[in-house]
Amino acid sequence: MRTWFLCKVKYAKENEQGLLKSISEQYLVDAVSFTEAEAILYDRLGSQIRGDFQVTGISKSNIVDVFFYEDADIWHKCKITYLVADGDSGKEKKVTQYMIVTAEDVKQAYDRIQESLSNMLVSFRVPDITESPIVEVFNYDSELESEPLPEGNFRPVDQEEED
Repeated sequence: MRTWFLCKVKYAKENEQGLLKSISEQYLVDAVSFTEAEAILYDRLGSQIRGDFQVTGISKSNIVDVFFYEDADIWHKCKITYLVADGDSGKEKKVTQYMIVTAEDVKQAYDRIQESLSNMLVSFRVPDITESPIVEVFNYDSELESEPLPEGNFRPVDQEEED
């Protein structure tokens, strides 16, 4: 299961009048730890932001899924609710999850979340959709993984003979 981290970044941006203005933006990062989320931010934003920037906050997000459509750049946070039967007691339990989707407006976000979740086996409701302050989402990228080990006489530890 993916872990999404909500990260806040602060930097100075030049406005139309040529003055530097302090800007704070939010990014959503798919990572396994807080440290990896910060490393991904520095790696990806280092080439996008001119000058220095500072990661001012990282927190685990309650977002469980991300749906990206290329024709829109505004992220909308959707609250999804559905009922599941409790295996032990047999009672129905209400489950709430949050997902984000790119769309131009709330109506389009609703239509897209309905389309994206159309293969769910249980019926669901979308009681809330709000425009999100998230600027960009950084998905896990296997190409950014650490470099492979150099050639050598490497073997798994469990194959190592005891002395």
